Amino acid sequence: MLDFFWNLGSFILALGILVAIHEYGHFWVARKMGVKVLRFSIGFGKPLLKWHDKYNTEYVIAAIPLGGYVKMLDERVDEVPANERHLSFNAKSVQARIAIVAAGPMANFLFAIVALAAMYMVGVQSVKPVVGSITEGSRAEQAGIMPSQQIIKIGDDNIATWQDATFALMSSLGEQSVSVVVRTENYQEQTKTLNVDGWKLDQQDVPPLSSLGIVPFRPQATLKIAAITKDSAAELANLQVNDTIVAVNGETISDWQQLVNLITQSANKSLQFSVKRQDSIKSVMVTPKSRMNDQGIEQGFLGVAPVVQSWPEGYVETRSYGPLDSIARGTQETWRLITLSFDMIGNLITGQVSVKNLSGPVGIAVGAGTSVSYGLVAFLSFLALISVNLGVFNLLPLPVLDGGHLMYYIIELFRKKPVSEKTQEFGFKVGALLLIFLTCFALFNDVSRL
Repeated sequence: MLDFFWNLGSFILALGILVAIHEYGHFWVARKMGVKVLRFSIGFGKPLLKWHDKYNTEYVIAAIPLGGYVKMLDERVDEVPANERHLSFNAKSVQARIAIVAAGPMANFLFAIVALAAMYMVGVQSVKPVVGSITEGSRAEQAGIMPSQQIIKIGDDNIATWQDATFALMSSLGEQSVSVVVRTENYQEQTKTLNVDGWKLDQQDVPPLSSLGIVPFRPQATLKIAAITKDSAAELANLQVNDTIVAVNGETISDWQQLVNLITQSANKSLQFSVKRQDSIKSVMVTPKSRMNDQGIEQGFLGVAPVVQSWPEGYVETRSYGPLDSIARGTQETWRLITLSFDMIGNLITGQVSVKNLSGPVGIAVGAGTSVSYGLVAFLSFLALISVNLGVFNLLPLPVLDGGHLMYYIIELFRKKPVSEKTQEFGFKVGALLLIFLTCFALFNDVSRL
């Protein structure tokens, strides 16, 4: 329950920031273009807080934090006094209307640059992209990529982190192959050709790296207990933090994965644990509890976390930059996120990426809660990612979104006359239905993940 409220609070905070930025873009440009703004609202429904400025614009914070809007003076919506018609949105030139509508997504992109620049100035901790293991029979194995090799380049992109590697691989969707430059333990560089012909992201929650057979290096988990979940099988059996698991049912346990496999197969079965506690060996009877995995299969659950070995020297580094370099890097990263987002939309349409990978409000809430718990840098990175996605999504040519309005205004620019009201109304209905369908589908995916 605590996680629910934490995620909800983080979601409201993140969405509130991003919606305010988006709507402020519309608001600021509208004011500059001489349009009278009647209301600036964050959220929908019943107002929780409202006030007015000297221009008589009403500012509202409403009860349903799932968006916002800027209401402008517009003769198509309300009666406008003759002395104020020059202040209405519809009275402005098509170029002015395009600027006002495009300002929302542009504000999201600018915010992403600022958030990422702040992140780089604070300092970003990253892990070198060193391969831990390669899945047998995978595309990576066929390419000759080996454990302990560091990935330094994919295609034309230099790779410094696993995030770089993931983005570069996702950009290669739909291609026949991509070159991967690796550095061996002897500091020799080798170029591998990774076959990505027919490669698709068609499995829910399977990372691109895993689907190609690449498992990043991570320090090994030991058999020493670091933490115990409350009311778990481990707590009920009186296992203790700092206990080291030596054997189960007389069988020596050599690594953490062996223990995990054994526990998974032993739901509601009594097991005799031999644990080293201080300087003596204790015998403890443990009955793993039962729970269902994502596929609905019953599995055993012990409720312990292991002590993990330290990272080898040089594997983890913190990179920070000065203000100008941070802005440059923030701009480059934002552009990469924008192009990747459009690529992913195209891949969704062509089937290279499964619609199962779509996330809705619940997925965003979980991501927000997790990023906030990791600290400022992670939250800034999350905000930048969602801000870019919000900007790109709003540019889609659906009539209920900014992109749909832009589509109509661009047509008007070339035709020298507006699209008919009847056509616009039909488009808005179709766009609303498509948007509702996408939202419901994304929510269904979120619930399936839960």
